[in-house]
Amino acid sequence: MKICLLGAGALGSTFGGTLAEAGNEVYLVDIFKPYVEAVNKRGLIFADEPDTVVRVPAFENTKSLDVVDFVIVLVKSFATREVINSAKNIIGDHTVVMSLQNGFGNENMIADVIGSDKVVSGKTYVGGGMLDVGYVRRTIKNKMTYIGELTGKKTERIQKIADVLNAAGMMTEVSDNIMGLIWDKLLINAATGALTAITGLPYGPIYQDESIPEIKQVGMAVIREGIAVAHKKNIRLKTEDVEKIWYMAAENLPYEFKTSMLQSFERKMKTEIDYFNGAIAREGDKFGVETPINKTLVACVKGIEYRMFNKK
Repeated sequence: MKICLLGAGALGSTFGGTLAEAGNEVYLVDIFKPYVEAVNKRGLIFADEPDTVVRVPAFENTKSLDVVDFVIVLVKSFATREVINSAKNIIGDHTVVMSLQNGFGNENMIADVIGSDKVVSGKTYVGGGMLDVGYVRRTIKNKMTYIGELTGKKTERIQKIADVLNAAGMMTEVSDNIMGLIWDKLLINAATGALTAITGLPYGPIYQDESIPEIKQVGMAVIREGIAVAHKKNIRLKTEDVEKIWYMAAENLPYEFKTSMLQSFERKMKTEIDYFNGAIAREGDKFGVETPINKTLVACVKGIEYRMFNKK
């Protein structure tokens, strides 16, 4: 299968490199020039035991590429619309575009640009860490990926994509409730991302020490608001046990684990708050559900971003 990864960070590299290993024709696209140069010069390196070198072409944009069969989108949510607009040359009549991003709303943004008939979605628990430029630690074993049509139908094309991922050793199932899975993960991200970013804390003090019970209380309030919104949207969640959802966020993660939102702040980068807590707040407004805790966290994170990017 001819596959393009839009966004070749740790997770995009993990998917792209692993699919290339399995014999697919893969293209990695990322705006970070040092990454593109490193991968083209020496290959994409996985920190396996021993290291695995995968030869896969990397590009800063899609201008020189032809139409592909399958596109996986793994850019930050705030870049989704711009990236899809710039990649329309690789999306043909039969191309399938799948968002594997965190947050809520990416599928709609993609559909706005190319039409909803080409869009599918997925949620993955595969892990990846960028140890150095083009040097990635991947966590694939026993990590599930769920994919599905936005309509919930089990189609031939979505099964074919699942078969390609499974053939590459990435355990994948087709779901008839992909929007429910998106919200399952959204609740986890919303409960922990903003709180860790604002406090600067990794998971250890919050989950293992439980030294700040107020953080847990706020996180669980975020989840309750999210569940209330999901009810109004007729979203089918895996569980509505608020405390269980809170602890699911930290399952099998080390004491020093940092959320992507905290890492964004540490790198002086914009966060995806608009697509986590902000998405819950927007959907709440749309469906008449009060979400004061989520709105407060959005305000705090945006305030920190403003201070970070508007220093005189």
